[in-house]
Amino acid sequence: MSHFCPVYPKPRQQKASIWSLFRSARVSWMESLYERSYRMEMGEVHLPGHHLYMVNDPAVVKQVMNDASGNFPKSELLADALRPLLGDSIFTTNGAQWQRQRNMMDPAFGQTKLDVAFPAMWAATQDMLVRLGKLADDGAQPDIEIEMTHVTADIIFRTIFSEPITGDAAQRIFEAFARFQSIAPKLLLPSLYGIKWLVWPWDVWRSRRAAAEIRGLLASLVRPRYDALQKGENSGKDDILAAFMTARDPATGAPFGFDELVDQVGMLFLAGHETSASALTWSAHLLANAPDIQHRMHEESLAVLGASAPKQSDMKSLDLTRNVFREALRLFPPVGFMARESTQSCPMRDKTVPAGSSIVVSPWLIQRHRSRWAEPDAFNPDRYDNDESREALRTAYLPFGMGPRVCMGAAFALQEATLILACLARDFRLEPVVGHVPQPVGRLTIRSANGVKVKLFRRQAA
Repeated sequence: MSHFCPVYPKPRQQKASIWSLFRSARVSWMESLYERSYRMEMGEVHLPGHHLYMVNDPAVVKQVMNDASGNFPKSELLADALRPLLGDSIFTTNGAQWQRQRNMMDPAFGQTKLDVAFPAMWAATQDMLVRLGKLADDGAQPDIEIEMTHVTADIIFRTIFSEPITGDAAQRIFEAFARFQSIAPKLLLPSLYGIKWLVWPWDVWRSRRAAAEIRGLLASLVRPRYDALQKGENSGKDDILAAFMTARDPATGAPFGFDELVDQVGMLFLAGHETSASALTWSAHLLANAPDIQHRMHEESLAVLGASAPKQSDMKSLDLTRNVFREALRLFPPVGFMARESTQSCPMRDKTVPAGSSIVVSPWLIQRHRSRWAEPDAFNPDRYDNDESREALRTAYLPFGMGPRVCMGAAFALQEATLILACLARDFRLEPVVGHVPQPVGRLTIRSANGVKVKLFRRQAA
């Protein structure tokens, strides 16, 4: 049986010069990849004043991300590019500061919190189904990326603040983050190449303005709750903001200060909806182009959910739906590369990596590696039930990262995506728009340069 293979940037036949790589990576880091990138175990690029190593070998990935992770903190170059938006949050910090934040935040993401979050997920999903129903009735061909961004932002907003996000606020955040993403490579690459003087002040200003727009909205919601707590007032809300405000440093008993609280909320809001929105958008694209799998998902959702409101216990029975999302995460991992920094000179395979070098672990390459996956570019959610995929899943599948810094919201994202996709497949049929081919671009997350348009049709049963 042949499987749908989505379009992705055609790899270069040969390794390009460093200046050619610089020009292409300013648009999308995926444009700098060449054919051997998908087969190699380890590659290297020596930039002016900086060494960069790309590692695909599972043993080396495990060394960097897990076994010796303390020797490979997050890259400061990437952290500097993200700090205007995420501040000194758990996403940008390292060492003792990161460990303190993680210890304070982990309890808010315990498995028991998923049942607390489920009603918010379902309420936001219901609103999504209403919006999509209106689009289907009008015969529209929507950019599903916008809708997936809206629903995931709504879910994380309700989970953090106990209130829904308005359509206007969702659109503002979507547009501001899109601007921030497009500018980020222009700020990061000159630092990698040792030519920071090439950064335009205009780009710095635009980046900070986009970040300030998003942070301002979030800070305006945190401030009244924070001030009330300082006065001893209890909001009575059982949400993530309440958990973060009452979290205490295990060593000192100190809480998060206001600025640090905004940093963590900003990180959670953006990471919690942007990555899920990316993967759900690509899920919809894949389903629209694989009608047989979409039909099976529809049958599964009818059998498990029926026409009633879903329950959290239903999620564990939606096996195909969950595997569709897992396959979308494999083909289009939202975070396509993870940058680490070597704190000391160390051996890796047959090379000696100098201290200060950047080590890049790329889920995009590892999860499409030619020697580890059968049909690496094909959409085949059934691979997760095949014994021959077991080794690849164990060693070459890391959409949520690996080791101590593995995404704390992985279980949340899987539950959220399973619910959204099951309801989407139950109530609607998706078809591709003739002549529209999404073009993946790699920036901070993997999105489409030209959107992801689909045709929507109501199902008879809906």
